[in-house]
Amino acid sequence: MIDYPKPPFPKQKQPMPGFTRKMDPVPDHGEQSYKGSGRLAGKKAIITGGDSGIGRAVAIAFAREGADVLISYLSEHEDAEESKRLVEDAGRKAVLLAGDIKHAAHCRAIVDKAVSELGGVDILVNNAAHQASFKELEDISEEEWDLTFKVNIHAMFYLTKAAVPHMKRGSAIINTASINSDMPNPTLLAYATTKGAIQNFTAGLAQLLAPKGIRANAVAPGPIWTPLIPSTMPEEAVINFGKQVPMKRPGQPAELASAYVMLAEPISSYVSGATIAVTGGRPIL
Repeated sequence: MIDYPKPPFPKQKQPMPGFTRKMDPVPDHGEQSYKGSGRLAGKKAIITGGDSGIGRAVAIAFAREGADVLISYLSEHEDAEESKRLVEDAGRKAVLLAGDIKHAAHCRAIVDKAVSELGGVDILVNNAAHQASFKELEDISEEEWDLTFKVNIHAMFYLTKAAVPHMKRGSAIINTASINSDMPNPTLLAYATTKGAIQNFTAGLAQLLAPKGIRANAVAPGPIWTPLIPSTMPEEAVINFGKQVPMKRPGQPAELASAYVMLAEPISSYVSGATIAVTGGRPIL
């Protein structure tokens, strides 16, 4: 068992969307620890937000399990290139595509690129998200509320709708929800609301797609040490980030990867409509 860092962490602040290399401590994405065993051999996967954090950890795990990967990201080119290198080091194909998923046309372009360059879509991981912290309701602008919904929930619908016609029986959709789906943080009101919507979307989608043989599940992370934290939270919150869960620390991206692999692999053929909590011991209802 790896002895991961516990708070307090050094005082730090980054502009959105944040960069991995500037974090202290630098997150663990499984670069050294994840060992694959062919569980996703020959699969083609799309991962949004695959440049860093949870998305990078999933990209590494999928590649080491035998999948080719399209990594969708906003504008973090240096982080995305590192994720690409890690996928290619595992002997798999990596395709990068920058752009804003709040636009339906870009979501369709992501799927089109996966089909043309990877040869299909077997796994869709809807992981990218936007969040911002506000202490007062009146501080949340209409533009901020709208942006959060466009990135976190509208894009999930656009991507899923575009991908499903290309998916065969046995394909899988995995949506990143949050502990905020069930235990909303009031300072993350817009973000938490979208995460609740994601869990509901996943539950309904699983039922809708069951006749097609396509599974839909969600992963609900607790506090995870990613660039989203120093770039969207107050410095005082970052210093003690993760201290509130029973394990008294944030999770590392690498610690979520196995949940995504399990939900993607063919042997999990009866698992659909589920939410897997990865929360450091804090239960979700």
